[in-house]
Parts: sequence; structure tokens; C-alpha cells
Amino acid sequence: MFRCLSLSLCLVLGSSAFAADNKEQSRLENCAVVMEEILDVPDNIPQELLEKAECVIVIPSMTKVAIGIGGSYGRGAMVCRSGKAFNGPWGAPAMYALEGGSFGLQLGGESTDVVFLVMNNRGVDALLNSKVKLGGNASAAAGPKGRSVEASTDASMRAEILSYSRSRGLFAGVSLEGTSLRPDDDATREVYGRKLSARSIVTGRGVSVPASGRRLVDVLEKNAPHNESTKTPSR
Repeated sequence: MFRCLSLSLCLVLGSSAFAADNKEQSRLENCAVVMEEILDVPDNIPQELLEKAECVIVIPSMTKVAIGIGGSYGRGAMVCRSGKAFNGPWGAPAMYALEGGSFGLQLGGESTDVVFLVMNNRGVDALLNSKVKLGGNASAAAGPKGRSVEASTDASMRAEILSYSRSRGLFAGVSLEGTSLRPDDDATREVYGRKLSARSIVTGRGVSVPASGRRLVDVLEKNAPHNESTKTPSR
């Protein structure tokens, strides 16, 4: 009987671990779907900005709920260019979480896909160090959209992080100041099967792109290929 109980416990724990692993891998695969769909939208993220971005963060289905006290929560992945200057090919993804809150008389809820472009080394370093509050630890702005950045404001062009959202089929730049981004170490461990920090994935060598993250990396390589000669130095 003891053997049966031990076997049952092993099966339950194994099933739970498998389910968690599948959940995080599915989330990573969904990041690729969201990025593909956003890049297919007319007047989407300007090509010039995507090519200059050092990292891209995709948060599928960020949930915003408000019943007196509002909050936002979402989980996704960050992919950065390789190399010391972040101007090489796109590397392996690190899992990230977005959190935020607001107060006041409010009621309702919605789900939104969010994409962040990290435009310089300061933004990347802040995200790799710890939890980052947008507009606090890192300057953030609603990203301009369209085929070019000619109509962009100086404020958006000076920002370390540019943000975009897609809700109910509508795509636009959006300000998410006050929300926070942090490495999701538990999710990263589920994806890679071992403990890895976001910094070790982004800046280290020997971390291969997992099968569940290959599609996202391929989408970025296709739409913003590695080209050192055209990438301007980080600000």
C-alpha cells in the first residue's frame, strides 16, 4: 500500500511539473503569435525603430481588472540582440512579468496584448538588474506607429522603452508609466529546465533557444534582421 501511495504521489508531482512546463512553453509560443499578428497590422511598429531596438518584450493578454482598486498583470518574454553592443542576431528568450495598480472609482476588465521596444543599453541594464518601474527606473513613452518615425515626438525618441498595445483589434502606442516589469525566474526555470537569470540568458553564451521560443526569435530575425552596419550606437 505504501508503494502505491508513493507511486501515486510521484505521478501527481510529475503531472504538475509537466503541466507547468507546458503552460510556460505555450505562453512563449503565444508571444510569437502576438508578434506576428501585430507586425501584420497596417501602420504598425515603424521598421526603423524595430531595427534599432536592442530588446523586444511581448506580453500576450495583459489583464486589467478594476473594482474600486485597479490592477494590471501579464506574463511574457524578452528577447535581446546578442553581443556586447546588442547589435548581433536575436538571442534566447527570458521570461518576464508585468504588474501595475491604480486607485479610484473604476469598474471593469479587459485583456490587451503589449509589446515593448527597449531602445538602449540603459533600458536593457535596468531590466536585467531587477524590477523596473516604467517612468521611474526607466524612461518610457507610447511608441509612434506607421511606416516611418518622421511624426515621432522628441519625448518618444528619447525614451529608453517604447510601448505598444493591441486590444479588440486596435493597435496603438500606449503609455504604461507606473507599471513594473521584472524577470519571471520561475517561468524561465520551467522553460529551460534549470535555474537561469535573465542576465545570464541575455548576456551569457551557451544558452540555446528552446524549441518553444524558436518561432518568436525567427519572427524577429525575419522582420528586423541582424545588420551591424545600419544600427546606430546606443544612446
